[in-house]
Amino acid sequence: MPEMMWFLFGFILLALVLFARSRFMGFIAQRPQDYTGMEPAMDIRHHLDGPILCEGVIYGPLGRVTSRFVAQMEGRWDGNRGVLDEHFRYSGGNEQHRQWRLTLGNDGRVRAEADDLVGRGEGRQEGAALQLKYRIRMPESAGGWALDVTDWMYVTENGTIINRSQFRKFGIKVAELVATMRRMPV
Repeated sequence: MPEMMWFLFGFILLALVLFARSRFMGFIAQRPQDYTGMEPAMDIRHHLDGPILCEGVIYGPLGRVTSRFVAQMEGRWDGNRGVLDEHFRYSGGNEQHRQWRLTLGNDGRVRAEADDLVGRGEGRQEGAALQLKYRIRMPESAGGWALDVTDWMYVTENGTIINRSQFRKFGIKVAELVATMRRMPV
C-alpha cells in the first residue's frame, strides 16, 4: 500500500508542476501588460493597414511542420473600425478566405469578429504586442472542431509583425502557427 501512496503523490506532484509551468512560465502565461512601454508601439490601425504579405508554418501536436502557407492580406480602417481580408494558399494546394472585422477601443482593447469564429474574439494591444483570444470553428475537411486560439503578434523595429498562435482543444495544444506579416509597397 505505501508504494501506491508514493506513486499517487508523485503523480499529483508532477501534474501540479506541469500545470504551474504552463500557467506561469509558458506561452499562455504572457499578459499584454508584460509589454507596456516596449517600442515600437503596436497600433493595428497602422500595422494592419494596406496590402500585407504573410508567410508561415503550422506545427502539429508533435511539433513537426504539417503545413506551410503564403497569404495576401488587405487591411482597411475607418477610425477605430477596420476590416482585414485574408487569402491563404497552403502548400497542399488548398485555399482559404477569411474577413476579420476589428474594433479598437481607446484603451487598447480589441474586438474581433469573423464568420468562422464561435462568438467574438477579445484582446488588447499594449506596447509592441497584441494578444487576441478567440474560438474558431475548423472546416469540416479538418474535422469541424471548435478550437481555442491565443494569438500573439509582436511588431519589430522595421514594422514586420511576428505572429505566434496556439490552438487548443480541452486545454491541450493541438497546433501552433508561426508567421511573419510585412506591409507590401503600394
